[in-house]
Amino acid sequence: MAPPIEVTESAVTILERLRVRAPRVHCITNSVAQQYTANVLLAAGALPSMTISPEEIGSFVAGSDVLLVNLGTFDTQRRAAIGAALDAAKIGQKPWVLDPVFIERAPDRARFARELLSRNPAVVRLNNAEFGALSGCDPAGDAPERFAQSHATIIALTGTADLVTDGARRAKIVNGDPLMALVTAMGCAGSALVAAALVVEPDPFVAASAMLTVFGVAGEVAAEDAGGPGSFAGAIIDALHGLDGATLRRRARVS
Repeated sequence: MAPPIEVTESAVTILERLRVRAPRVHCITNSVAQQYTANVLLAAGALPSMTISPEEIGSFVAGSDVLLVNLGTFDTQRRAAIGAALDAAKIGQKPWVLDPVFIERAPDRARFARELLSRNPAVVRLNNAEFGALSGCDPAGDAPERFAQSHATIIALTGTADLVTDGARRAKIVNGDPLMALVTAMGCAGSALVAAALVVEPDPFVAASAMLTVFGVAGEVAAEDAGGPGSFAGAIIDALHGLDGATLRRRARVS
């Protein structure tokens, strides 16, 4: 288990570092998620880019600090872009995050996601259904720990409660609000935030745990004044932008 105080203090520190460092995050992501993901990254202090053009993606990734690979829009262009982007990330020794969206719905997605595991993502951010499709295991029990250890990555399972593990350490985060599940691209944006944190925190377990805590707390703050999912979508961006250490320390619920 990860000490709750350690995760909370890491969340405070990482958010401060993001605002100072302003890391460049290149996102290959769902076409319906691009604008929202970019705005969430900007609110946290990061600088997003989104191109998937084969003529320029290598240059964009080379000039970025970290890469997000999201399979939400699994078209031919993005599939080709992923290969070029990962080649550039490997050359530049840049970390990357895999978000295997909807792989439980299509076998080709699941096969491609398994192939990507061999390219050493620092973090795999996914939900329970996606984990089942990726691993062939029920996420209950110690399956996430075993999978993380066998693939030398961090598994960040998000849902009503978030679970982050590297096989040896485990953090459970229960921050967040049900409205987060009613806004398109919320999970995609969370994966992008985890990617940004990898630039300012060398331990990917700490980065993922801390940033999911930050996002969950921002969701709780936003929900207090939101009238529904429409206003909540904007409110969480405002909450993330204004989030401070005192609020994180008061609200974080990590075990």
